[in-house]
Amino acid sequence: MSLYQKRGVSAQKEEVHAATSGLDQGLYEHSFCKIYPDYLGNDDSMVSVMHADGAGTKSILAYLYWKETGDISVWKGIAQDAIVMNLDDLLCVGIYDNLVFNSTIDRNKHLIPGEVLAEIINGSQQLFNILAEAGVHIHYLGGETADVGDVVRTIAVNGTLTARWPKDKLITNKKITAGDVIVGLAGFGKTVYESEYNSGIASNGLTSARHDMLKHDYAGEYPESFDPNTSRDVVYVGPYRLSDKVSVHYRNETIEMPVGKLLLSPTRTFAPVIREILATQFNDVHGMVHCSGGGQTKCLKYLPEGVAVIKDNLFDIPEIFRMIRNAGGADLYEMYQVFNMGCRLEIYTTAEAAKSMIEKAHAYGIDAQVIGRVVASEKKYLELHSPEGTIKY
Repeated sequence: MSLYQKRGVSAQKEEVHAATSGLDQGLYEHSFCKIYPDYLGNDDSMVSVMHADGAGTKSILAYLYWKETGDISVWKGIAQDAIVMNLDDLLCVGIYDNLVFNSTIDRNKHLIPGEVLAEIINGSQQLFNILAEAGVHIHYLGGETADVGDVVRTIAVNGTLTARWPKDKLITNKKITAGDVIVGLAGFGKTVYESEYNSGIASNGLTSARHDMLKHDYAGEYPESFDPNTSRDVVYVGPYRLSDKVSVHYRNETIEMPVGKLLLSPTRTFAPVIREILATQFNDVHGMVHCSGGGQTKCLKYLPEGVAVIKDNLFDIPEIFRMIRNAGGADLYEMYQVFNMGCRLEIYTTAEAAKSMIEKAHAYGIDAQVIGRVVASEKKYLELHSPEGTIKY
């Protein structure tokens, strides 16, 4: 049993997929999000999409960091996590504008005061203001904030994005074909719209990251921060406190940051650059995949029949993932299944079109490169070239 499973989490969500297998799968079999007829407007040329996601257990890291340092601003990052985990999924089906957002915040009022709620709600609006300047308009219509301490140990921050979109402007992944290359967009570094270095951790794998990285002291200091049914041999087994400073090397620069800020780096959105790519190169985008839950193996679920993927030029593994692996001892097979390992978004396109897409990403300060290619195959598979050899899924 993997450490992830021992902590009560499924990286591949097998039980969730089994439970939902009988539901309507939408209009397009391989699209990254489920897309439905235009139930909202009854227009055959339009579709409706409603997508729900959230910050996951990253909110527990914010809780610990806030309690330890008094820095309440970290909750704004959790607001961003909940929004971007929705938004960047929708980017993958071509939707980037005129969206409606509703938040759902469940808290234990004994531990989470109103000041924290204000940071999350105001932080959401601040992100929407930044995105509007880039031509991505999200309308914040409020949502539900519930005091449910008997259900939630600290706080859960989630949201839903809803949109209507022209059917002829969708990315459904059906155009992915042998001979395509894969442009990878990095989640780490510092874009022109970010205020500080982003570790690239995003909002997946934080259960493992938290327990593998942080000292066992936290189990005694904050028992409300983990499930008491979890075996104590996998609870907070790491070498760090959140306030410990570490050095990160990026673009010939050494950046010193607390471990907590690296783990809490807000999930980067690629909306500004994807909006530009879709506006100017729509026909060149054959498919897109957000490397969220499932990490680098996420693509396997969304490939059309007759192809497989070889990723033989991924980014060098960012420091945060090296730290997580060194602390927890996980092998690279599992690391690439759980974490994005630095590459957060994949664009499937032609070799010629890739050049312009990479240039557009670089203009925003986003590291981008061709990370792999699509090959013809009767059976779907992923061949991943890692620093320790080839891994097959």
